[in-house]
Amino acid sequence: MNNRKILVFIPLLVFILLGVFLWVGLYLDPRELPSELAKNKRPVPQFSLPSVTDPQRTLTEADLRGEVALLNVWATWCPTCKEEHDFLNRLALEQGVKIYGVNYKDDPTKAREWLRRYKDPYAEVVLDQEGSLGLDLGVYGAPETYVLDVEGRIRYRHVGAVDDTAWETLSQVMASVQQEETE
Repeated sequence: MNNRKILVFIPLLVFILLGVFLWVGLYLDPRELPSELAKNKRPVPQFSLPSVTDPQRTLTEADLRGEVALLNVWATWCPTCKEEHDFLNRLALEQGVKIYGVNYKDDPTKAREWLRRYKDPYAEVVLDQEGSLGLDLGVYGAPETYVLDVEGRIRYRHVGAVDDTAWETLSQVMASVQQEETE
């Protein structure tokens, strides 16, 4: 008889626990995906991949060093990448922000046409046709943007389009990293 009374409360306890998990989930930002690379200031993973703009040229992680910069993962099949592209052009061409690109799981001919048609904000564009660099970076999908320090270490990760709101955070992180570099 006592066991039956306890069994009646089990569904209530399960319901309460489920409610707590769902309530907590309402306050989580889905754009904040954990990045071990950024958390631990790890360098961009080693790679040796062709350039989108010059397929005869091989790029490596060493080509992404030298100054505080953004690393933007994009693709022509990504509608959000098209949405952010004008903003990236303004950052690079008008404000002088150094941006490297990773063309992710894309057709290189389409990528070159995209850059010709919509302008090229990138200092270098890595062709990651198979997605190996993206996998090593922990990319969930395009677009994603990383802040790199002078040594090519990942200092911050932003998931989603770079727009005015995202740029507020990215520019603050870049300024902080730049200040660390000069101290």
